[in-house]
Order: sequence, then C-alpha cells, then structure tokens
Amino acid sequence: MKTLLFLLSILIQSTLMVEAANSTSNNIENIDLNIKDHEVAVTFLGLSEGESTLIQGSNGENILVNAGGKETDAELEGWLYLYDVKEISKLILTKNELELSEKQINRLITKYSIKEIITTPELSAHITKKLYVADKPAFVSWSAGTKKTILPDLTAEVQFVGNELNEGMDLTLEFFNHRIFLMTSFTPRAEETLLKKNLENINVFKIPNYAMEDTLSEKLIQYLNPQISVLFAPEEEEHDPNILVDLHETWSEIYSTKKHGTVTIKFTDSNYEVITIPVESDE
Repeated sequence: MKTLLFLLSILIQSTLMVEAANSTSNNIENIDLNIKDHEVAVTFLGLSEGESTLIQGSNGENILVNAGGKETDAELEGWLYLYDVKEISKLILTKNELELSEKQINRLITKYSIKEIITTPELSAHITKKLYVADKPAFVSWSAGTKKTILPDLTAEVQFVGNELNEGMDLTLEFFNHRIFLMTSFTPRAEETLLKKNLENINVFKIPNYAMEDTLSEKLIQYLNPQISVLFAPEEEEHDPNILVDLHETWSEIYSTKKHGTVTIKFTDSNYEVITIPVESDE
C-alpha cells in the first residue's frame, strides 16, 4: 500500500549564487529537517545540469552522491548552504565520466573538508591525478557486492560496477525496511545483471540518464516496481514519454527536478514523507 505523502512547498530563486548566499538567506531561512535518532533524509538537488544527492543522518553527518555538472558549482553550494551543510564526510561519485572540472573538485574538497571520496576503480585513478589540495581525502574504490554502513542505520550496497560506456556504480541504500536505488548504468549488460539482483519493490528509485530514450526497459521498471521515482532534469530534451508511461503503470509517484525542484525524502524507521522545494522561474 502506498505511503501517504506529505507535500510541502517553498519558493526560492532559481539561481543560487554563492556570493549572494547572505541575501538569499534573507528570503528563506536555512532548511532544518530536524533529523532525530532513527531518521535519515535523502535530498535530490534541483540543479540545472547534472545530478547531486545529499544524504543527511541523525549524527549530523552529510554525504554527497555526485556533485552536479561543470557549470553548477554555484547552484550546488547555494543548495548546500540552505540545507546548512558545512562539512561533507564522504563524496560518492558513481559515474565513470567525471562531470566536474579540476577546479570544482578541489574547491569542494577544501570548502567542505571532504575526508573520503568513494568511487569506481577507474575514476579513482583519474581523479587522484587532478588533486592539488594540501589535505587530500582518502580514496576508496567500491566494487560489486561491497556493503558498508555509511550513516546510523543506513547501509549502502553496490549492485553493479561497470567500466564500459554508460556504466558506473549502481547502489542501494537500506534504512530499516526502506530501500533506495541510485541507478547510474544504462546498458543491456548492466540491466541483465540488475534483473538477477534482489531489487523487487524498491521504495525510491533514482532513474539514470535523466530518463532519456533507451535508458530503461519496461521489464526492469516492472521488476523494480518503485513507489517513488525521481528524475533529474535533462539538460535540453524532455524525458522519454515511454519511460514515464511505464512508471505510471506501476503506480509510481514521479518527481522530476525540472518540474518539482529539489526533492527531499525524510525517512523514519517505519514511514517517510516527501518535501518538494519548487524552483521559481525567472520567466
């Protein structure tokens, strides 16, 4: 049975420039999710390009999964400011193609005191060569089958890691009975592997490749049977309508960062609520 979703809307400016963070805070106070023991929040940030997911635990720790595109560093830092993120303990990069510039990744490490970067073996070697910060974070490579507790009561498990075009690291997050699937790869090989995994009845499904054409098959969508599906905004084109139809047929609640803005899902040990923060257009 679908969980009743609580929707909260707050209007903010679409461009969150870091140098204007103080004036932005005059329009909206920092977002306090009031995360208590046995709670966690997963936020899909409404960036204009690329994707980034913020995970916050009851211990005050922040984890960032991917960090947007090459032109969204100001937007990203603006969102992190609103969510009162001052430090990031772990940066998880799931795509083999590094979407950040050398300057961006070094700035992120310095500004947020990132202690650990978790990624694929292929990308790990690539990034290491681009770091010039004094305090370099530890690099950890995850392979298929890796399972780690990353926050109180929250476990990450790698379902697939590939090094071919359109492949990367696909992982699930488990929090009590909740399951979040952060999918990155979209190749026949990856899909074949995932269909053999225990991925039925996912609570929250982060869709890869902005749900563009030929990203997902109807078979995989039906197998996952997600309660909630989250699509990051495509850079130019619209989402593939066939994928949207397939998601609707599973009765999945669909949230797009292009339409709904930033999407936060706050989990307790037995329930969850969805909080959307729409982006106010300049038009």
